[in-house]
This record gives sequence, C-alpha cells and structure tokens, in this order.
Amino acid sequence: MTVKAKKHLGQHFLNDKTVCTRMTSAIEGTGYEFESVLEVGPGMGALTEPLLQSKEFETHVIEIDTESVVYLKQHFPALGDRIYEKDFLHSDLTTFMGNKPFAVAGNFPYNISTQILFKVLDYKDQIPLVVGMFQKEVAVRIAEPPGSKKYGITSVLLQAYYDIEYLFTVPPDVFTPPPKVDSGIIILKRNQTKKLNCDEGLFKRVVKMAFNQRRKTLRNSLKAMINERNFPYQDYSEMFARRPESFSVDEFVTLTNLFENA
Repeated sequence: MTVKAKKHLGQHFLNDKTVCTRMTSAIEGTGYEFESVLEVGPGMGALTEPLLQSKEFETHVIEIDTESVVYLKQHFPALGDRIYEKDFLHSDLTTFMGNKPFAVAGNFPYNISTQILFKVLDYKDQIPLVVGMFQKEVAVRIAEPPGSKKYGITSVLLQAYYDIEYLFTVPPDVFTPPPKVDSGIIILKRNQTKKLNCDEGLFKRVVKMAFNQRRKTLRNSLKAMINERNFPYQDYSEMFARRPESFSVDEFVTLTNLFENA
C-alpha cells in the first residue's frame, strides 16, 4: 500500500507501513475525548489502513483529488460515506464532522501544511489532537521552545493553544521517489487555554511584527507600533532590549496587554 503526497518537490509515495502504524499508535490512548479522526489528504490510503484498524475511533477522510477518491472508495469500502471530496482549507468542517470533538491526522502536503494547522486553530475547541507529517524543518520549527533560533511565528501562535511534541524523523528512502528532505512527525495536544488573556487579534499582530525582523530587538522590530501608540518603551527597557525568540507565549501576552493599555 502506498500513499500519494502532493509536495512542493513533486509527488512522492510513502511505502513504509511502520511510519503510519506509529502515527496511529500516537493517536490512541492519549486520554483526550474524541470518537472520530479526520484524515486530511489520504491519497492512496497508507495511513487510512491502520486508522481503520483502530477500535478507539471512527475514521473519516477528506481528499480533494478525484482519482484518489475513486481509489479510496474501491479499496476501503469500510469508509462508506465518510469520504469527503472537498478542499480541507475551504470547508466548513462541521457540515460533515458535526459539532463533536474529533482528531486530525495526515501525511500533509508540504506546500500547505502550515495552512492546515492554522485551519485547525479555527476549530481548536473541537480538535483536541493532531498527528501529522511535515517537512522536517517545518515540524521542528512548530515544536521548538522559546530560545531557539528556529522558534518563530508559527511556534508561538500554535503553542498558545497546543502542547507540541516532535515524535520522530522519517528519512527520504521510505518514499518513492525519495524527496531531497527529511520529514518529521509531530503531535499537537490541546492545552487548557480557552482564550488568551489579551486581545487575540493584537496578539497575532505583535507576534508577526516582532518576528518579521527577528534579528532585531523588540525596540526596533516593533518601532512602528511603538510610534503608532506613543508607547513608552523606555519604561520597559529590559524587555524591549530582547529579541523575539526569547519570549514565551505568556510573555507575548504580557507584551500585547502593554500595547493594548497604552
């Protein structure tokens, strides 16, 4: 069984069942309450197969490629009407998943993998768990803690609502043809944050502006916002002398509130 993955390097087929079995095992026994798993971009079903074998949840799949949908219907009749020929990024997930909690899994297309996670954020109160394959560089960046040079915008925005762990690396030789990069599997587990203790729109703006010039201190990277709000950054000289990668999610919340209350 192989799976088609549409990536920026072309089409690659995963041919190692062990990888998909390990991904399925990561979903099982987590303690989170959900009855269904939505697989994004199943292709030819390498991950679908072990997901369907699990007794802990019901598997649903969403696939935009018509040929793959035909293949899935022929080879996985157990899916029944739980195959959705739709674009995950532009779908109202509640129209076919309802309002109950569900997990998300997939060997995600690398060119839209980050967009998939931001779509998950839109349903964060309904999606307690995500297990996915990404280009390794992206997977590492998402899971990195503060203080790392790879910690950035996606790290902060996702870690605000999910605890993220890098699980394992997938080498190129398990794909046909092999890509020129390693892949990485990460797991996202919903944390206890229901809502940030700040203006969430302003929070995103602060984080994005801070990292857009990540080599600069906040005094320089946030200069436009400082001037716009006439913010007395001198009163917080130690904080504004730091670079954005040193800030935790909670510290970005504090920073956001400083601007909001200026």
